[in-house]
Amino acid sequence: MRKLRMGMVGGGLDSFMGDVHRKASALDGMIELVCGAFNSTLEKTKGTGKALFLPENRCYGSFQEMILKEKELPEGERMDFVTIVTPNFLHFEPAKMALENGFHVVCDKPVTLTVNEAQILEKLVNDTSLLFALTHNYTGNAMVKQAKQMVENGELGAIRKIQVQYLQGWMAAEVDKEAKIKPWRADPKKSGVGGSLADIGTHAENLVSYITGLQITEIAADLGRIGKDRVLDNDGNILLRMENGAKGTMSISQMAVGEENALGIKIYGSKGSIEWNQEEATKLTAKWIDKPEQTFTPDGNDIYKNVREISRIPKGHPEGYLEAFANIYKAFGTHLMSVLENNPMEKPDYPSINDGVKGVEFIYAAVESDKQNAAWVKLK
Repeated sequence: MRKLRMGMVGGGLDSFMGDVHRKASALDGMIELVCGAFNSTLEKTKGTGKALFLPENRCYGSFQEMILKEKELPEGERMDFVTIVTPNFLHFEPAKMALENGFHVVCDKPVTLTVNEAQILEKLVNDTSLLFALTHNYTGNAMVKQAKQMVENGELGAIRKIQVQYLQGWMAAEVDKEAKIKPWRADPKKSGVGGSLADIGTHAENLVSYITGLQITEIAADLGRIGKDRVLDNDGNILLRMENGAKGTMSISQMAVGEENALGIKIYGSKGSIEWNQEEATKLTAKWIDKPEQTFTPDGNDIYKNVREISRIPKGHPEGYLEAFANIYKAFGTHLMSVLENNPMEKPDYPSINDGVKGVEFIYAAVESDKQNAAWVKLK
């Protein structure tokens, strides 16, 4: 039909995530950025807009102004959806206002600071039937989708054990409460009750549920706050109990010296196991109880049709971070187009507001468990 029109909240020129979202959303040629409230001042926003070749009258001084003025434009001109790429504490209000004014939403994770805020957004999405995508980007990786399909088809048998880790080292030199890099991540008022839990722990939690199709029912968390006067966690180990009785372990850290972005998961079933690591995102290893080990690649043999369709380049050419984001935007955009054409899809494949609620509940449960000396805490 036409390109989908995106508005952006946050994501000024000095924003890493803003740049990622703009590039990823444009990768398939189905979405264009038409407006934004990119920065804390109108002057800075206009500077960002100029650099992005946007008309000055579509660069707004606040998200409130953007939503209300875009709503006044004719349907053929106004934005179709809002992408929110602000720090955690600035997710809820623009998402809520966008939904209340009839706009679909794409939001970075974690979806909100509190469970109550997440549940308010969930109710709004359900009441309005508007679309809400949460950018748990790693679920967009082709080999993650291959892993999910293999589990879903019963190739691994009954799931018995899960190991997931997300280890980074960029905070290792920050051993006092005054964080030098991204200081808002060390501030509970801006990051919420979780530090590394919110930043990378929710990715690990979401990846477990996405691939296995199982919900985490209970956790026991031992969180670390390494450094003088640290308030929020920057390290931790968590035991998992799954709804089918399987057990799991999760290790997270942003203090792991030498690690860059070591997100990895192993899933063990009664017939076989699979292993995927984000730093080698185009490889999925499967080990079987009764046949030789296999290595899957995006364009290789035995790849499911839906996985091959989202693999963008020939085998041997690495694809990963941006392409995974782009796959989420593509799935969301395809769903939104189907809605605009009055032919909505039944099972769109992208993280939703429900995943957002579960992520925030996971953060709160882990913090509560840690307060009780790693006691078991049930997830809702």
